[in-house]
Amino acid sequence: MHIARTGRGLAASAATAALVAAGLATTLSSAGATTAAPAGVPHTFAQPAVSGHTLVRDVASPLPIAQCQAKWHINCYSPLQYRTAYNLNALYKKGITGKGRTIVIVDSFGSPTVQHDLDVYSKQFGLPSTKVKVVKWGKVPVFDPKNSDMTGWAGETTLDVEMAHAVAPDAKIVLVETAVAETEGTTGLPEMMSAEKSLIDHGVGDVISQSFGATENTFPGFSKGDFSSIKKLRYAFEAAQRKHVTVLASSGDGGATDLQADGKSYYKQPVNSWPSSDPLVTSIGGTQLHLNDKGQRVKPDSVYNDYGAGGGGQSHVFTRPAYQNGVKNVVGTRRGTPDISMAAAVNGGAWVYSSYDPTATGWDVAGGTSEASPLFSGIVALADQAAGHRVGNINQALYTLEGRKGSGIVDVNDGTDNSYEGVKGYKAVNGYDMATGVGTLNALTFVPALAKASRG
Repeated sequence: MHIARTGRGLAASAATAALVAAGLATTLSSAGATTAAPAGVPHTFAQPAVSGHTLVRDVASPLPIAQCQAKWHINCYSPLQYRTAYNLNALYKKGITGKGRTIVIVDSFGSPTVQHDLDVYSKQFGLPSTKVKVVKWGKVPVFDPKNSDMTGWAGETTLDVEMAHAVAPDAKIVLVETAVAETEGTTGLPEMMSAEKSLIDHGVGDVISQSFGATENTFPGFSKGDFSSIKKLRYAFEAAQRKHVTVLASSGDGGATDLQADGKSYYKQPVNSWPSSDPLVTSIGGTQLHLNDKGQRVKPDSVYNDYGAGGGGQSHVFTRPAYQNGVKNVVGTRRGTPDISMAAAVNGGAWVYSSYDPTATGWDVAGGTSEASPLFSGIVALADQAAGHRVGNINQALYTLEGRKGSGIVDVNDGTDNSYEGVKGYKAVNGYDMATGVGTLNALTFVPALAKASRG
């Protein structure tokens, strides 16, 4: 058993990017890549959300829940159990599998073994595999398994791809691998946003999953009330809004607080992280599932709070968007996160297969909201297929559907909370809260409800 090393990304210069995705083959000039990113970029860390949230490593094969409890004192779940828990199998029987839809996953460095690992993962659980189309944005360096930054992001990449595939088995997956060069002195965020905007502009992708974030407070100018360094990075999300692409982001794993710029210590007061806090993004929080071997719930979902805690709280950068006016008694005058939640607890983590590190090849159990975001990207792909079009920005739909009978939104209200590292968090109570958002979901009814509630 190993605790995963923390991976932190630093940005690279934008360079020529080869875009080969979803049947589109084109080359983007370095000029096009650089002009997409405005000046005034931040000097803060973009960090993979999975860092520190992989508890079990290098296991020869997935184990039943009882053996996980005996060996590591945690529950561990397969995609087959997730499918039962979220009532996905009935959708698959109706032909709603994500077919014809594309999920875009963005990670620094990526993983050199992502296709092989997805094939092994799929075969283990009897799932059809799919071709992962890799877009290298910038001069992505050769993968070095001894580089902790690279292995941190490779773990994130593996988790993202396998979780998205687990939920939407017939959706196409486009993995964007961004380059990172420490000599630039800026983070990977500008590259990530430039890459996202380029794919959006080229019509590639129906939903984008982002399992990374940086605490708002760490951006330049924040302490002086100058939020321009964040707002200048929003251009990809603005493009997504115009093209009706759904954008998701993990709400973070620090509960009501989050990491300082050193990537190790936590703020002692409530903070939030971007891009999850952006009003143009759907913030995906974390729950803890309590399942038996068949994937049936033995008790209701609770807030993820074990080797991390589901991120949530008020943004210090963005004011309350109109779609949260109905929950202003909770979020106040600020943008509140998360919007909705899925599985993220390490105690109840997901089995993942990886081989990017030759010294640690095998099955891992991973958690964190970095798991929840790609899981939900699969849900969006299913809704896109059911609707026959992109559902686009779903935030208004989520708050409209909350509390409506037959919406498929399942309230998480057991009184658990996301307090973490000495900072008091928020309780899961009736209705919207800043621990799990509107709650979690029953896919059988949520997917068609979301498809109907979203624009055509």
